[in-house]
Amino acid sequence: MATVTITVNGKKRSATVEDRTLLVSFLRENAGLTGTHVGCDTSQCGACVVHVDGKAVKACTMLAAQADGSEVVTIEGLAQSGELHPVQAAFHEHHGLQCGFCTPGMIMAATDMINRYGAKLDEATIRRELDGNICRCTGYHNIVKAIKAAADAMAGTAQAAE
Repeated sequence: MATVTITVNGKKRSATVEDRTLLVSFLRENAGLTGTHVGCDTSQCGACVVHVDGKAVKACTMLAAQADGSEVVTIEGLAQSGELHPVQAAFHEHHGLQCGFCTPGMIMAATDMINRYGAKLDEATIRRELDGNICRCTGYHNIVKAIKAAADAMAGTAQAAE
């Protein structure tokens, strides 16, 4: 057993867990945050993507003990003060979801992608970067459109702030 303390969405969460407890299980079972989904149990689908210390990570591939002392942001932590994050808003506006099961992982992967590429993000890069995220309902067209729109909006916001 290991006692882990992880800052999740700005709040410290501590629990004693089995050594083999995955981060996704810690988030869902110990932190009560069920927006991070378990889709495949094999690291193929990307439904469990969260940000660990600012980087996108599949939470089904990381032990909770490995995240001890880290800062984790889940889909529940993106919106601020009741306002959707620009990526969440773009998915809504551009119909980048259908059943919604993959959406949290897609949004977290997209946010990481935008943080790394910014306004330079193009459709080919988006499609390549989404390779590890599976959506079984859509043809990805609206997801790609939403991510590009969010990248453009966030770049405009950053330029306006300068």
